[in-house]
Amino acid sequence: MPDVVTMGETMAVVSGAGIGPLRHEASLRLGVAGAEATVAIGVRRLGISAAYVGRVGDDELGRAVLMRLRGEGVDVDAVRVDPSAPTGLMVKERRTSKVSRVRYYRTGSAGSRLAAADVPEGLVAGARVLHVTGITAALSDTARQAAKQGMILARSHGVLVSLDYNYRAALWPPERARTVLRDLTAYADVVFAGDDEARMVAGLGATAAPDEAARAIASLGPAQVVVKLGAAGALGLAGDELVRASAIPVDVLDPVGAGDAFAAGYLAALLGGEPIEQRLRCGCRLGAFAVASCGDWEGLPLVDELDLLDRADGDVLR
Repeated sequence: MPDVVTMGETMAVVSGAGIGPLRHEASLRLGVAGAEATVAIGVRRLGISAAYVGRVGDDELGRAVLMRLRGEGVDVDAVRVDPSAPTGLMVKERRTSKVSRVRYYRTGSAGSRLAAADVPEGLVAGARVLHVTGITAALSDTARQAAKQGMILARSHGVLVSLDYNYRAALWPPERARTVLRDLTAYADVVFAGDDEARMVAGLGATAAPDEAARAIASLGPAQVVVKLGAAGALGLAGDELVRASAIPVDVLDPVGAGDAFAAGYLAALLGGEPIEQRLRCGCRLGAFAVASCGDWEGLPLVDELDLLDRADGDVLR
């Protein structure tokens, strides 16, 4: 049985090779991306077994998703191929050297049709961690029910439940997101949130400190709350222990996927028995790898590459 099970939608990604409006690109690149897929690949590269649960269409984009995940050693046996809905699509452009823009084409997608019946109880029960995100809950009522069903099953079998809020304004309004995410938080053992997401779910104003938001979320049930602070690092709350970790400075090539890479690093260290400070540091390290390379997950490290960010500029490994 895999140690980590992730559940959600993985899409095909079309992106340009250069910087500027996509309409001027002479050729486009095809890839795959999704928050849950990034976590599965991230932990897998660190030597932890992982499985992914979701739906893809019976099309070339769906086959691309399965091929990439299999190639990274992620178990996709529980993925359902839906013959009546297309695989979701994400279009990404680097509008400037510092700003990326993402558009989703996922209404009516196979992934949005994920349902509670698609959640394999045996797979979830045999895992050590189930990881879900707020993105899945935002896709549709059936997808939200599937996420909740997975969390309930995991809790009933003593499996640790990880929830990343991953709020996407394009998918649902903040009022609806806050209600649903507060409900799901009650079933989570570990919660990941960005600074703004934490305040939104906690119902706090824009001036509230990250530690205040973390404590408010912890009062909803989770034993561990992690607030991701971008270039300022991260804050973790476990019981009464409040720990901060600094970000690793790198040249940012692509900011998309950093939060999911962070979650992968944190969970890998958690499964390795590391204390919360080391979990946060590992999360920050994988987040740095993510933004220092193009693509959501392509630049994530193997175990023996974790120290690459500590090397001097211009080092050549021979």
